[in-house]
Amino acid sequence: MTIANVSVRTDGTSVFVTIAGEIDIDNADDVEQQIHNAIDNRTTKVGLDLTYLDYMDSSGLRILFNLASRLKVLQIDFDVVAPPGTPTRRALELAGSDAF
Repeated sequence: MTIANVSVRTDGTSVFVTIAGEIDIDNADDVEQQIHNAIDNRTTKVGLDLTYLDYMDSSGLRILFNLASRLKVLQIDFDVVAPPGTPTRRALELAGSDAF
């Protein structure tokens, strides 16, 4: 079974989510639900730290792109941390994302 550890920290109206481990089709729905549960009506900013994410397939990319779209509609700032040289950064680059 694929394991992703999702931790959430709030600071006022900002929500910071860190994901470690792996995201694939087996756990993507659970990861997505945990992220959505962390965001409420008071949220003005979401930070997503993928520094410790070792693997992400297209299910993980779907989560990120859907989240980015949702937050844009809600006018919530969205920042993604995916350091250069990490597998997640490479996946985002291959997907053609310059939004992160």
